[in-house]
Amino acid sequence: MKKIFLLAIILFSVHSQSQTFIKFNGATALLAIPNVGVETSIGEKTTFSFDVMASFWKSFNGHSPMEFYTFTPEIRYHFKEKYDGFYVGGHAGPDIYRIQKWNYWNTNEYEHGFGYRLGVTIGYNIKLSDKFLLDVFAGGGWHQGFYKGYYSDGTIGPYGNGRYERAKDWNKSGEWMPYRGGVMISYKL
Repeated sequence: MKKIFLLAIILFSVHSQSQTFIKFNGATALLAIPNVGVETSIGEKTTFSFDVMASFWKSFNGHSPMEFYTFTPEIRYHFKEKYDGFYVGGHAGPDIYRIQKWNYWNTNEYEHGFGYRLGVTIGYNIKLSDKFLLDVFAGGGWHQGFYKGYYSDGTIGPYGNGRYERAKDWNKSGEWMPYRGGVMISYKL
Protein backbone atom coordinates (compact mmCIF):
# COMPACT_ATOMS: atom_id res chain seq x y z
CA MET A 1 0.00 0.00 0.00
CA LYS A 2 2.88 2.36 0.80
CA LYS A 3 4.33 1.83 -2.69
CA ILE A 4 1.02 2.67 -4.37
CA PHE A 5 0.66 5.80 -2.23
CA LEU A 6 4.22 6.92 -3.02
CA LEU A 7 3.68 6.30 -6.75
CA ALA A 8 0.45 8.33 -6.66
CA ILE A 9 2.23 11.25 -4.98
CA ILE A 10 5.06 11.17 -7.53
CA LEU A 11 2.65 11.00 -10.48
CA PHE A 12 0.51 13.83 -9.06
CA SER A 13 3.53 16.09 -8.44
CA VAL A 14 4.93 15.40 -11.91
CA HIS A 15 1.55 16.03 -13.51
CA SER A 16 0.86 19.22 -11.51
CA GLN A 17 3.96 21.00 -12.84
CA SER A 18 4.45 19.16 -16.10
CA GLN A 19 4.45 20.04 -19.70
CA THR A 20 4.00 16.79 -21.56
CA PHE A 21 4.78 16.15 -25.21
CA ILE A 22 4.02 13.15 -27.39
CA LYS A 23 6.68 12.57 -30.04
CA PHE A 24 7.06 10.82 -33.39
CA ASN A 25 10.41 10.38 -35.19
CA GLY A 26 10.04 11.60 -38.77
CA ALA A 27 13.51 10.39 -39.81
CA THR A 28 13.02 6.74 -38.86
CA ALA A 29 9.49 6.79 -40.28
CA LEU A 30 11.07 7.26 -43.72
CA LEU A 31 12.67 3.82 -43.23
CA ALA A 32 9.36 2.30 -42.03
CA ILE A 33 10.77 2.00 -38.50
CA PRO A 34 8.34 3.67 -36.06
CA ASN A 35 9.81 5.52 -33.09
CA VAL A 36 7.31 7.11 -30.70
CA GLY A 37 7.68 8.60 -27.27
CA VAL A 38 6.51 10.87 -24.51
CA GLU A 39 8.47 13.54 -22.60
CA THR A 40 7.39 15.31 -19.44
CA SER A 41 8.82 17.89 -17.05
CA ILE A 42 10.27 16.65 -13.75
CA GLY A 43 12.17 19.74 -12.60
CA GLU A 44 13.18 23.29 -13.43
CA LYS A 45 15.54 22.25 -16.25
CA THR A 46 15.01 18.48 -16.35
CA THR A 47 12.62 16.24 -18.21
CA PHE A 48 11.92 12.53 -18.39
CA SER A 49 11.60 10.99 -21.85
CA PHE A 50 10.53 7.47 -22.76
CA ASP A 51 10.49 6.18 -26.32
CA VAL A 52 9.98 2.91 -28.12
CA MET A 53 11.46 2.07 -31.52
CA ALA A 54 10.54 -1.04 -33.47
CA SER A 55 11.57 -2.52 -36.80
CA PHE A 56 9.14 -5.13 -38.06
CA TRP A 57 11.24 -6.03 -41.11
CA LYS A 58 11.41 -9.82 -41.35
CA SER A 59 14.10 -9.18 -43.97
CA PHE A 60 15.22 -6.20 -46.03
CA ASN A 61 16.84 -8.21 -48.84
CA GLY A 62 15.18 -11.64 -48.69
CA HIS A 63 17.58 -13.31 -46.25
CA SER A 64 18.89 -10.75 -43.73
CA PRO A 65 16.55 -10.24 -40.75
CA MET A 66 16.20 -6.72 -39.36
CA GLU A 67 13.72 -7.02 -36.47
CA PHE A 68 14.37 -5.14 -33.25
CA TYR A 69 12.55 -3.44 -30.39
CA THR A 70 14.21 -0.84 -28.16
CA PHE A 71 12.87 0.82 -25.02
CA THR A 72 14.65 3.99 -23.89
CA PRO A 73 13.88 5.78 -20.61
CA GLU A 74 16.01 8.92 -20.33
CA ILE A 75 16.59 11.86 -17.97
CA ARG A 76 17.40 15.08 -19.86
CA TYR A 77 19.05 18.29 -18.68
CA HIS A 78 18.19 21.40 -20.72
CA PHE A 79 20.89 24.10 -20.65
CA LYS A 80 18.67 27.10 -21.51
CA GLU A 81 15.13 26.15 -20.49
CA LYS A 82 13.00 23.06 -20.91
CA TYR A 83 12.05 22.30 -24.51
CA ASP A 84 14.18 25.12 -25.95
CA GLY A 85 17.78 24.82 -27.15
CA PHE A 86 20.48 22.30 -26.32
CA TYR A 87 20.10 19.39 -23.91
CA VAL A 88 22.00 16.29 -22.86
CA GLY A 89 20.41 13.09 -21.61
CA GLY A 90 21.48 9.88 -19.94
CA HIS A 91 19.65 6.62 -20.57
CA ALA A 92 19.64 2.89 -19.90
CA GLY A 93 17.27 0.54 -21.64
CA PRO A 94 16.63 -2.98 -22.92
CA ASP A 95 16.30 -4.27 -26.46
CA ILE A 96 15.23 -7.45 -28.22
CA TYR A 97 16.47 -8.35 -31.68
CA ARG A 98 16.68 -10.77 -34.58
CA ILE A 99 19.15 -8.97 -36.78
CA GLN A 100 22.11 -9.35 -39.07
CA LYS A 101 24.89 -7.04 -37.90
CA TRP A 102 26.55 -4.73 -40.42
CA ASN A 103 29.78 -6.76 -40.52
CA TYR A 104 27.83 -9.96 -41.41
CA TRP A 105 25.96 -8.52 -44.44
CA ASN A 106 27.93 -10.65 -46.92
CA THR A 107 27.17 -13.89 -44.99
CA ASN A 108 24.12 -16.03 -44.19
CA GLU A 109 24.54 -15.54 -40.42
CA TYR A 110 22.33 -13.54 -38.05
CA GLU A 111 21.87 -13.04 -34.30
CA HIS A 112 18.75 -13.59 -32.21
CA GLY A 113 18.79 -12.28 -28.64
CA PHE A 114 18.39 -9.43 -26.20
CA GLY A 115 20.56 -6.79 -24.61
CA TYR A 116 20.79 -3.51 -22.79
CA ARG A 117 22.15 -0.08 -23.62
CA LEU A 118 23.79 2.56 -21.43
CA GLY A 119 24.41 5.85 -23.14
CA VAL A 120 24.10 9.56 -23.77
CA THR A 121 21.91 11.62 -26.08
CA ILE A 122 22.73 15.11 -27.30
CA GLY A 123 19.92 17.15 -28.82
CA TYR A 124 18.45 20.49 -29.73
CA ASN A 125 14.80 21.56 -29.36
CA ILE A 126 13.38 24.04 -31.86
CA LYS A 127 10.07 25.65 -30.88
CA LEU A 128 7.76 25.90 -33.88
CA SER A 129 4.71 27.16 -31.97
CA ASP A 130 3.15 26.95 -28.53
CA LYS A 131 2.09 23.35 -29.26
CA PHE A 132 4.77 21.98 -31.64
CA LEU A 133 8.53 21.59 -31.48
CA LEU A 134 11.25 19.68 -33.27
CA ASP A 135 13.70 17.59 -31.28
CA VAL A 136 16.87 16.93 -33.32
CA PHE A 137 19.01 14.35 -31.52
CA ALA A 138 21.74 11.72 -31.75
CA GLY A 139 22.90 9.22 -29.18
CA GLY A 140 24.95 6.18 -28.48
CA GLY A 141 26.90 4.35 -25.85
CA TRP A 142 27.61 0.84 -24.65
CA HIS A 143 25.49 -2.06 -25.88
CA GLN A 144 25.78 -5.46 -24.21
CA GLY A 145 24.11 -8.25 -26.16
CA PHE A 146 23.23 -11.84 -25.29
CA TYR A 147 22.41 -13.82 -28.42
CA LYS A 148 22.50 -17.05 -30.34
CA GLY A 149 23.97 -17.02 -33.84
CA TYR A 150 22.02 -18.82 -36.59
CA TYR A 151 22.23 -19.47 -40.32
CA SER A 152 19.45 -17.74 -42.28
CA ASP A 153 19.34 -20.27 -45.14
CA GLY A 154 18.66 -23.48 -43.17
CA THR A 155 22.28 -24.62 -42.99
CA ILE A 156 22.68 -27.17 -40.19
CA GLY A 157 26.11 -25.87 -39.19
CA PRO A 158 29.13 -27.54 -37.62
CA TYR A 159 27.33 -28.06 -34.31
CA GLY A 160 24.25 -29.82 -35.78
CA ASN A 161 21.69 -27.30 -34.58
CA GLY A 162 21.51 -24.52 -37.19
CA ARG A 163 23.85 -22.31 -35.18
CA TYR A 164 27.14 -20.97 -36.51
CA GLU A 165 28.74 -20.62 -33.08
CA ARG A 166 29.13 -23.05 -30.25
CA ALA A 167 28.27 -21.02 -27.16
CA LYS A 168 26.38 -23.38 -24.88
CA ASP A 169 23.78 -20.90 -23.65
CA TRP A 170 24.19 -17.32 -24.84
CA ASN A 171 27.00 -15.74 -26.77
CA LYS A 172 27.89 -12.28 -25.49
CA SER A 173 29.01 -9.20 -27.31
CA GLY A 174 29.66 -5.71 -26.00
CA GLU A 175 30.51 -2.69 -28.06
CA TRP A 176 30.46 1.10 -28.14
CA MET A 177 28.25 2.36 -30.95
CA PRO A 178 25.77 5.02 -32.11
CA TYR A 179 22.25 3.57 -31.94
CA ARG A 180 19.72 6.39 -31.90
CA GLY A 181 18.96 9.62 -33.65
CA GLY A 182 16.52 11.52 -35.76
CA VAL A 183 14.04 14.36 -35.70
CA MET A 184 11.15 13.97 -33.28
CA ILE A 185 8.05 15.94 -34.16
CA SER A 186 6.61 16.80 -30.74
CA TYR A 187 3.10 17.90 -29.79
CA LYS A 188 2.28 19.43 -26.41
CA LEU A 189 -0.71 17.85 -24.67
